[in-house]
Amino acid sequence: MPHITAAELKSNYDVIVVGSGAGGGQTAYTLAMEGVKVLMLEAGRNYDPQAETPMFQDNSRAPLRGAGTVDKPFGFYDATVDGGWQVPGEPYTQASKEPGRQFEWWRSRMLGGRTNHWGRISLRNGPYDFKPYSRDGLGFDWPMNYEDLAPYYDRVELLVGVYGSNEGLENTPDSSPGVLQPPPKARAGELLTQHHAKKIGLPVIPIHRAVLSVRQDSKTIPARLHPNNPKAQRLLAQAMNERAACFWATPCGRGCSIKANYQSTTVHLPPALATGNLDILSDAMVREVTMDDAGKATGVAFINRKSKQEMKVKARVVVLSASACESVRVLLNSKSVRYPNGVANSSGKVGKYIMDTVGARLSGQIPALENLPAHNEDGAGGGHVYVPWWLYKEQHAGKLGFARGYHIEFGSGRQMPGMGSMGGLDWLNGGTYGKAYKEDARRYYGSFLGFAGRGEMIPNEDSFCEIDPMVKDKWGIPVLRFNWKWSEHEIKQAAHMQQTFAELITTMGGRVRQAPQKDGNKAIEPGGSIIHEVGGAIMGATPRNSVTNQWCQTWDVKNLFLTDGAPFCSNADKNPTLTIMALAWRAADYMLEEMRKGNL
Repeated sequence: MPHITAAELKSNYDVIVVGSGAGGGQTAYTLAMEGVKVLMLEAGRNYDPQAETPMFQDNSRAPLRGAGTVDKPFGFYDATVDGGWQVPGEPYTQASKEPGRQFEWWRSRMLGGRTNHWGRISLRNGPYDFKPYSRDGLGFDWPMNYEDLAPYYDRVELLVGVYGSNEGLENTPDSSPGVLQPPPKARAGELLTQHHAKKIGLPVIPIHRAVLSVRQDSKTIPARLHPNNPKAQRLLAQAMNERAACFWATPCGRGCSIKANYQSTTVHLPPALATGNLDILSDAMVREVTMDDAGKATGVAFINRKSKQEMKVKARVVVLSASACESVRVLLNSKSVRYPNGVANSSGKVGKYIMDTVGARLSGQIPALENLPAHNEDGAGGGHVYVPWWLYKEQHAGKLGFARGYHIEFGSGRQMPGMGSMGGLDWLNGGTYGKAYKEDARRYYGSFLGFAGRGEMIPNEDSFCEIDPMVKDKWGIPVLRFNWKWSEHEIKQAAHMQQTFAELITTMGGRVRQAPQKDGNKAIEPGGSIIHEVGGAIMGATPRNSVTNQWCQTWDVKNLFLTDGAPFCSNADKNPTLTIMALAWRAADYMLEEMRKGNL
């Protein structure tokens, strides 16, 4: 039953799912709800958001006033457990010391993985995003169309609960009628930005986020998601009734004890566990996929993090969903006489074409927001609106000098006071103290705007990961070594971001804190820092140049699947988590059908 110990492992399962985040959670949910016996292996510890989320504590109650540290980079109350860009005892290495050639790898060693602390922005890839090579001759086309995934986007949005609006914009797909929840109202700074952004042609629209703005319709949604399955409908309705609508009290990155936002631990796993078809073993660090002489996956070998004992478990089907780079690491470490370069690697593409989201940021101060009367600016722990990419036609005509676009996220408002949120005042008032400083603090509080671009990266030959031949982690497992390089397209895109932000701030009558960088190398954020890494086991139309087919099934091993970000063959400007879940649901449906046919 549910959370088991290593001693309680069964001798065999239908499916092993490695990883418990967005992809792993969705895969296990889809399979377990249909009667498949699933074992989920999680490298980190068990985690219960209902018991562990600090819902109402403010930073004054936290060590260092909640400031970020090495083990808690996003602050003391961030939900991440035993994780960050550096995990003690679990290193990774860099192939180059050259500036700009490093990749920063964020990991989260806990049940639910990064779904516990992510930003919940849930944007669909559009038709252009699935066929980028056909549009501009760069990168790769996906072996599927938007229409193939659209029904699964609907299903995921209904299951997890996503608010937003349908705007009918180019390559910014609408959801089906009745799928989205109503978006929360825009805040004062967001409304002011929306007003002025029109002057320079920027559309500011409600963002899509996996947060419940209202209670879910537990009477109709379960039947839509699980037709002809009364048990699944009953269990899902029960799980939905246990979720409350957000009351805008706590930053989403802390997790959510009332289950208002999407976390695998509060949305996917409870109904899957209730079926009796899912076992979860935490503290299980998977080392490799085990194979038989015929080249079929038999299960996995893992290290019990508590006992340090190596163990093996068997299944008909193995699914790696440990996060893109971690799944690649497992594949590359799964070496044998038959697979000397790692399993599923006949193409030589395992580890190749890793991608992150392009990032750049700029902030400013807006006089029109000074001395505002006190008002309620609570909300969903992030921006309520955003700017989707608006220059498709100009870019397609070759007028911009870079091939792919970005969207704009931004923050404003009267957030928790502090020197960080105040932005520092010396650049505005020349430096004051005493009574004058207090007056300035009141005047400027809430008048700052911060803009962040999130753009598409084109896969390139210089961005990949491989096994370091010398270094192992504390479990004795060889670690990854990263090779990284931004292309000129991403570098120019980052410079364009800062120029756009500066133009918008000035159009609003504001002051830019620092002049925008004309050199994109100085504007762009390091690879991995946006924590949107995908690729490394890309999907394609043939086994010659890809690792999986469109069903996330590896070409070389028919009973081995990847349902995290590893099969992505491009990384659109849209945040990848929603697409990971949609692909995982589609892959799990395929697994079910293949198991029924006796092909798996």
